[in-house]
Amino acid sequence: MRYNSLGIPREKTGKGGTDVTHRFPALIAAPAPEEGRLWLTGARLFDGTGAALRENTAILVEDGVIRRVADDRERCPDGARPVDLGRRVLMPGLTDAHTHASGRVPHTAKGAEEALPGVAAHFLQAELRDYLRFGVTTIRVCGSQGLMPQQARQAMRYGAFRGPRLLTCGKIVSATAPGGRFYGDMYREADGPDDIRRAVREQIRAGADFIKMMTTGARSNELEDPEPLQLTEPELAAITDEAHRLGYRVAAHAEGLDGCAAAIRHGVDTIEHGMYLHRRPELLDAMAAAGQVLVPTLSGYYWMAGLSEDVIDPAQAEAEPDMPPVLTELAQRNIEEGAASMRAARQAGVKIALGSDTSLAVGLEIQRMVQHGLTPAEALVAATRTAAEALGLDEHIGTVTEGKLADLTIVDGDPLAEPHLLSDPDRIWLVLQLGTPVAGQLLANPALAGQLTWPDRPDGPKPADMAGWIQAGRDHA
Repeated sequence: MRYNSLGIPREKTGKGGTDVTHRFPALIAAPAPEEGRLWLTGARLFDGTGAALRENTAILVEDGVIRRVADDRERCPDGARPVDLGRRVLMPGLTDAHTHASGRVPHTAKGAEEALPGVAAHFLQAELRDYLRFGVTTIRVCGSQGLMPQQARQAMRYGAFRGPRLLTCGKIVSATAPGGRFYGDMYREADGPDDIRRAVREQIRAGADFIKMMTTGARSNELEDPEPLQLTEPELAAITDEAHRLGYRVAAHAEGLDGCAAAIRHGVDTIEHGMYLHRRPELLDAMAAAGQVLVPTLSGYYWMAGLSEDVIDPAQAEAEPDMPPVLTELAQRNIEEGAASMRAARQAGVKIALGSDTSLAVGLEIQRMVQHGLTPAEALVAATRTAAEALGLDEHIGTVTEGKLADLTIVDGDPLAEPHLLSDPDRIWLVLQLGTPVAGQLLANPALAGQLTWPDRPDGPKPADMAGWIQAGRDHA
């Protein structure tokens, strides 16, 4: 196997060109891994494959990589520091495969000082920190504002703060359409195959990890019809050819069935939304055969329908919408349509990845996926292994497997029996990012951690020493 200068394998090839996973900006920007050896013992392991919990498990982490998955009756390896997890569940770090992290600034009251330029960046930083508190170690930003994701990622790279691994599409490639008026600096509008190719290249130049395109309009503004195909066949071919030729994956915003069919036919890697696919079983069969991934984004429909963050069963809740009736009524219908397509996709053997389409909502999306037909194990696989596959990072993250990066989440309780615990940061006991403790109650709670401080910055305040928080874990167990 060939490796690049970062020690990351090169061997995988993408559609139509060399795969560039080894030089994803998201991987290049990773913080330094924790040096040394760590022996995590007394774990109940959910490995991300959907297998039953494995009791009495130990994990050896060395220099930020999972080196061994073993029985915890084995002796602690030489030179490793033991950490007793006290029979807590250890699982892969969670992934949100569809979010729009952009640092939303609250509306100020009339007469109050307006937000200054640059304030949104601070809200984005706070949001990214909070992802770790919920056990989320990787996110895929499917549209944001300008260069905000790249700027935040660079700040994390150079030690300003800790947050999740961040993949971004840059700007969404769209035909000239009403959406370009509604979503700030989120779109790169392009018309004609040549302009489309230029738009793809511009996103790669700006640090994109993948390309996202609008094959249909969006159901979140009143001027767009999400039914018809928005791009022409030559334009679709130009996007997928240019991205795949250069080794980049393509995500397609696809709502109406004409857009879904065209995106599937042109070989996109992920279908975002796809809420009406259950009406065309042959499209789901084609996706399964091609290995294309569906990202259902149920929470996005809940949000547009005016349902609050504590709502799991929409039939038992009263909506408080803040969108025009035509949009909220469509969103209410799309909850059921999207759920039906998710279930039909599972039946057809289509891979399903978790994407919330909202902020800090992985645990919430898991609960809603379960509410609408997936088992807890299937929803957790969607948030771990399959989400990593959707991002093209399955060689590095997504399962607790020897040789993968030590992005791990350890929780109080069993998420297979209590999926809601993943929405409660008080039950996220410890989060490791490349083997480094970065979040969790063990670090945040002085009663557990003693003099430990939150590792807010990679090069800033850290726990006094690893032995200290290891001992705290033993005492608590």
